[in-house]
Amino acid sequence: MAVISELIRIEEDGTLSFGDYTLPKKTKKGDFAYNGASYKIKTFKEITKLERDGMFVYESVPGTAVEHLQRSEDEVSFSVEGANDAEFTLELEPQTEYDLFIDGKKSGTYKTNLGGKLSVGVELDEGTPVKVDVKKV
Repeated sequence: MAVISELIRIEEDGTLSFGDYTLPKKTKKGDFAYNGASYKIKTFKEITKLERDGMFVYESVPGTAVEHLQRSEDEVSFSVEGANDAEFTLELEPQTEYDLFIDGKKSGTYKTNLGGKLSVGVELDEGTPVKVDVKKV
């Protein structure tokens, strides 16, 4: 897996990929059309943030590259890569429990806060993507 040099793109399988953690300064791209919505990406070595129609979708500190982001009513899945361990936050349903799987192994069950945010730390080694699946309980 590599950084997304165009910052955000639609993959052949219809999923979304975004982020470039190698950039030294904040770079952004807006008005990216995908599945009837407008996406905006801000990314660089310190943070990667994705918004859909002005609403929060994903954020990581430090910055990451995300490939094959796929969302349904009950599940979010993607692969993530970064230069260092990172914490990512997803926007999900408020006060709902989700099982988290990292590379196919259950990492635990987590409950979102009142705003629907779920924050998780993940160990990353540059050049090695980690598969993340978040499934509604």
